[in-house]
Amino acid sequence: MEHSKNGDEEKHTCFDVNDYTIIKEGKAQILMHPTNQVFYNKTQVNNRDMSIAVLRTFISQRKLEHEAMLAKRSKTDPKIPDDSVSEMKPPADSVQHNGISNDGCELLEEMSRDEPSSISDVRTRKLRRKDVELKPARVLEALSASGLRALRYAREVEGIGLVVALDNDKVSVEACRRNIRFNGSVACSKLESHLADARVYMLTHPKEFDVVDLDPYGSPSVFLDSAVQSVVDGGILMCTATDLAVLCGGNGEVCYSKYGSYPLRGKYCHEMALRILLACIESHANRYKRYIVPVLTVHMDFYVRAFVRIYSSASAMKNTPLKLSYVYQCTGCDSFHLQPVGRTILKNNSLRYHPGFGPTVPQDCSDCGKKFNMGGPIWSAPIHDQEWVAAILADVKSMKEQYPAYDRICAVLTAISEELPDIPLFLSLHNISATLKCTSPSAVMFRSAVINAGYRTSGTHVNPLGLKTDAPMHTIWDIMRCWVKNHPVKAQPSQHPGSVILAKEPVLQANFAQAVASLSKAKAKKVARFLPNPERHWGPKLRASRQITERILKMLVGIGR
Repeated sequence: MEHSKNGDEEKHTCFDVNDYTIIKEGKAQILMHPTNQVFYNKTQVNNRDMSIAVLRTFISQRKLEHEAMLAKRSKTDPKIPDDSVSEMKPPADSVQHNGISNDGCELLEEMSRDEPSSISDVRTRKLRRKDVELKPARVLEALSASGLRALRYAREVEGIGLVVALDNDKVSVEACRRNIRFNGSVACSKLESHLADARVYMLTHPKEFDVVDLDPYGSPSVFLDSAVQSVVDGGILMCTATDLAVLCGGNGEVCYSKYGSYPLRGKYCHEMALRILLACIESHANRYKRYIVPVLTVHMDFYVRAFVRIYSSASAMKNTPLKLSYVYQCTGCDSFHLQPVGRTILKNNSLRYHPGFGPTVPQDCSDCGKKFNMGGPIWSAPIHDQEWVAAILADVKSMKEQYPAYDRICAVLTAISEELPDIPLFLSLHNISATLKCTSPSAVMFRSAVINAGYRTSGTHVNPLGLKTDAPMHTIWDIMRCWVKNHPVKAQPSQHPGSVILAKEPVLQANFAQAVASLSKAKAKKVARFLPNPERHWGPKLRASRQITERILKMLVGIGR
């Protein structure tokens, strides 16, 4: 029997710690076996830190919403003196009534029959207050592996009552339980590990968890239907998709089969991946008269991660078509246009829902004359709640020492805080310049021209060279036409998209004088927004239990040279 120590507490374990490597992340520690049966994915520290930051904000927001609900309820219910409530003591045999505790519906009905209405009302309101008492949050980690994420949730986030860690691999569950014991009494009191299929478990526990975390190796699509049913009203679903090759257009037909949306291979493909994931989650939620409200959606490293709150409302669910759009992307100049799926009209003081007007584009691109590819539908409503982003960022900065990946998540959140929330997708200045075969203006000059033309612009956390703007594409091309007049280009074939665009005279005379808002506030303060990878070959490891073949070994050796 080996003795190990965690903090001030001695605990006995039924394994020899010397047989394992101890890995520490945040306040959690896990034991890694040399055979690496349940791998530790170092690159996911950014994911785990971001999730903890969002979870802390959710716990705080949940408490505020509960207090607001109680305040609203107290205004509608008559005031009851405290002494009148304290004098009302239940009879000795009312602790349990037909198997129902004294806050059950059957007991309320029994009391109301036997007592005067005033006394019954007092007790009913007292029991209602017990019913609406805010309980500690329940968290489900559907795919736990070694249990590191669940351990960090239990040990680092205040206000969590229970974390349930699931896995359908026996080795993973054994490792998770071993790590729970190794982390001491706090982990043991808050953490449960079960060998179960996450889909079945979530389906058999509907609306039971305040937080559901999906972080699969690959696509989360097979888990979404059960996940949206397992979250309580107002709870939060945290979902990762690592199959970016599929989501970004590498296999459009596979993406459509998994997510119900067709991707386009534009420079904005990673943001489109985010929006495809959100549209897919919304589609699954709608089947159960539920809908989502995104609070934060990020692209980091090799994956996309969505944090969405889930609510139930048959009437609010009707707004879903207003939040979805198809995308038309020109095959010549990469101009893109959005086609909303639905629209509303007000008729006789009643809101009616209708299909969206279309088409928004002609058969041939009005800028270069080429055809359009059509993708989607994607989520075209905001993908972040800027109040949440500000709260998360403030919390991260106030607890810097508790985030191992502080620099990275702070940089990502800073970039997100500056994004235009209501502009789907973005332009690539270098891509626009490549279409015209011209030298590229600086980002500050281009932004200034857009702002001076009366439009808004911002960066995007997805791409350091991306620019979000509400300026229409013909205005963008007018700005570039004015730029090319002062920076001539070599002649191109007349049918080339750039030649067709430059052959037209600009309607707008661009003003490239530097605008005050053209420089990012974070950049002006020299706050980092985009950081390099911390080491070479930063990315995911092989799937757990996968055998390394001779071919893969040769490939890895070649990469390492």
